[in-house]
Amino acid sequence: MSIIKRNRNSFSAIPALVDDFLGRELFNWDNSNFSSTQTTVPAVNIKETEDSFGVEVAAPGLEKKDFKIQLENNLLTISSQKEVHGENQHEGYSRREFSYQSFQRSFVLPKDVVNDEGIVARYENGLLQLVIPKKEEAKEKGPRLIEIG
Repeated sequence: MSIIKRNRNSFSAIPALVDDFLGRELFNWDNSNFSSTQTTVPAVNIKETEDSFGVEVAAPGLEKKDFKIQLENNLLTISSQKEVHGENQHEGYSRREFSYQSFQRSFVLPKDVVNDEGIVARYENGLLQLVIPKKEEAKEKGPRLIEIG
């Protein structure tokens, strides 16, 4: 890897714009775990069974109280905010540290399929799990044998 020095002057608005555009990972389509602010967005697994949808969000280091899960119409939104402050005073100096972590993921669920009264969420060992049951009329039914009379 080489280091390239860039000299910028007051007339470099267009090159700076080009650098910003080309500096992004345009061809790395698999790198979807980063937001536009370069913060990590948790990985999500979604599975569908004949009775329900399952959503798993990998979010270690958080607590139950840090999450907000909202279903509005057929839009499921999972978000989290965590703020940590620390202060250490020792013999004439003090040190303060703080961190702020947040994310939001939204998913469109099939319309008129979800039983929103039966949604269950659980957070354990860094994994948020949601079970979203389907309405009885939306569940896939097996083939029916029709007798000839």
